[in-house]
Amino acid sequence: MKKRIVRYLKHILGTIISLLLIGVVIIISINGSFEYGNDPQAINLNREGPYVFYESDSSLHVNYIRGNKTDGFYLDKTEYHMNDEILANCHFPLDSSSFNFTIQSEITIPEAIYEDQQPILAISDIESGYKTFRDFLIANKVIDENLEWIFGKGHLVLVGDFVDRGFSTTQVLWFIYRLEQEARKKGGHVHFIIGNHELYNMQGKFKSASYKYYGVASILGKQHHDLYNKNSFIGKWMASKNTLELINGNLFAHGGLHPDIENYNITIDQVNQINRENYDQSYFPKPKESVEQLILSNKKGICWYRGYFKDDLSQEEVEKGINKFNARAIVVGHTLQRSVKKLYEGKVFAIDVKHPKDYNKNWPAKKSEGLLIREGKYYRVFADGELLEL
Repeated sequence: MKKRIVRYLKHILGTIISLLLIGVVIIISINGSFEYGNDPQAINLNREGPYVFYESDSSLHVNYIRGNKTDGFYLDKTEYHMNDEILANCHFPLDSSSFNFTIQSEITIPEAIYEDQQPILAISDIESGYKTFRDFLIANKVIDENLEWIFGKGHLVLVGDFVDRGFSTTQVLWFIYRLEQEARKKGGHVHFIIGNHELYNMQGKFKSASYKYYGVASILGKQHHDLYNKNSFIGKWMASKNTLELINGNLFAHGGLHPDIENYNITIDQVNQINRENYDQSYFPKPKESVEQLILSNKKGICWYRGYFKDDLSQEEVEKGINKFNARAIVVGHTLQRSVKKLYEGKVFAIDVKHPKDYNKNWPAKKSEGLLIREGKYYRVFADGELLEL
């Protein structure tokens, strides 16, 4: 009897181990991972901010959250005139660091076409990972340890989905805002390309947002959808950005270009204008075929298209959208890859990889990657600054 029980337990244990091994193989095969080790600093709201809102045509209110859930929360709220230069600070609780910047009331629409032969570093889908983003830029000599711009006249291209799925959305957005200012002083450029998750936030859809921001909105006396709407400074700033840019002969879009774009007489500037006019409207497939529908659809649209990876496209079909705008190649995020890849005979570069999270760990461990374009060559770049030509 005893031997039978031992044999039975061994059988159960063997089955459990086999299932675990199969599960691990499946997770690795689909580029997945286990998350563990959540850091409680993720929901530390002391010094959280700034959250900046338009209170009238002539004033801005700047809010910082103070306190904790034991002693209670309160707001430091200061009113500024619209034309004031506002000195601001953004705190990152994980390592108790912070960065300073100036909030300037003027928001301008960026150019969409650049030709200067300067180097380009592109990264996508950071998903609210401030530390990962910051450390990657330091390792690849875009900024130094003091967060000062050292990339000269180069282009830093952020190919969408820098928000959601993490606890550092506010830090990431203000960091991009600061990077823009620092780059401009040195003759460089920061390009923030809008992805579908930026659209979610501008359209009041928060299914992928961290629960932290429901608490933030409540303390501010607002609803979650107020954080990035037209009355929010950071929301208005995001709404000024492009969805498609051409930089030194390379197109950048979060999703991609459907081959049908070839059928329409449209420019890059017009693509961006159509998107900007609809950033606060829900993108979804509509029955009427038109250039607007092709650009805005959450299936075929610029911010959503996955055809390079999901459809059985020919080389000719892939090149239709690229040739439409006289480009050499297109760089996209949105669709997760094991690594930065060159596809379709070097016409498509896929750069969405699984980045490490700020406040938890993954197994297998993830490491950031990006794409460097320099002197006509394309390089896979790593989190430690190493390069590999594609």
